[in-house]
Amino acid sequence: MRLLRFGPSIIFLRTPHREALESAIGELFGVEKIPTDIAIKESSEFETVLFVTDEWKKETIPPESAFLIRCHAPAVLSRIINANLPVEKVHVESAIIFLRVPERVEEGLRLIAEKYGGEVMDIRTALDEGEAMDTIIGLTRKKLSSPIGPEDVEGAVLVRKDFLSVYRELLMDTPLLLLKLLPEWNEITIKLYDTAKRYEENIERLMLVIEDLDLGFIVGEGWDWDYPRPFMRVPVYRLKLLTWEDPLRVKFLLKGLEYRGYKRLCDIDVFVEGKKIDWVKLGKFNSKFELAEKAREELEKMLSDDVREKLHEIEERLLGETGEEAEKAKAS
Repeated sequence: MRLLRFGPSIIFLRTPHREALESAIGELFGVEKIPTDIAIKESSEFETVLFVTDEWKKETIPPESAFLIRCHAPAVLSRIINANLPVEKVHVESAIIFLRVPERVEEGLRLIAEKYGGEVMDIRTALDEGEAMDTIIGLTRKKLSSPIGPEDVEGAVLVRKDFLSVYRELLMDTPLLLLKLLPEWNEITIKLYDTAKRYEENIERLMLVIEDLDLGFIVGEGWDWDYPRPFMRVPVYRLKLLTWEDPLRVKFLLKGLEYRGYKRLCDIDVFVEGKKIDWVKLGKFNSKFELAEKAREELEKMLSDDVREKLHEIEERLLGETGEEAEKAKAS
């Protein structure tokens, strides 16, 4: 589970030849201007949001459109300087750190402002008022692997300190901050079993979903034995997860990994304090298959595109192996 990450680098280029510079930027990096909010939302960690403004402007207030460049700021500035583009001055915006909290956002903003001597404000005001040597800490409930736009940041703290010093302290302070905001965490055990012994692929699928959805911290994993019937011992992969999510929610989402279409790929059980969560507690479903189908639909919507594609690739291999086994069984 990721609790904090950097936002994009924001750079202002001042020039007396705005249209010529914008054209050159577009050609140099192969990009076009897009609305500022979209540029920020679609940017990933350490990518660059670039503004071109007239030379007489002094304030670092973002205009309505920007260039989103999928490179880190030093590489962007290096290419601009080496291309000898007509840039009069360069201004750099405050560094942005996104911090994910599960609840009590207002309390989190207050604690951060007190700890770092910052001022609480909305993210757009922080972007307007922040300067190059300042740090903006934006709080969100969204998973940090997903796109985060201004509308997803529920509040921000503008800290008039260099981001390196703030970031180093924040790394150490985040666990304590989360304990203050959410003193009780859920420890759950996940057990995975596959009759076909294709554990490597199924463990990879399980890890992909846990990490992409930020379901919690993996605090232990390994092999164990289970006894579905007396004197019948089967190997299971066991994983311990520390999470702020409802265990029933985790059970529901992982149920979506048991099937792909009508083919069963594995069994996944979830335990809380040693007690197995029964599937009937997850809602009014007529069967396990109906539950798995609904869980899969929601899972597909929540996963990021690259993880969804990777998941499908693994499952195609599993389904192919299942088909080959069936043909061998018929032949024998």
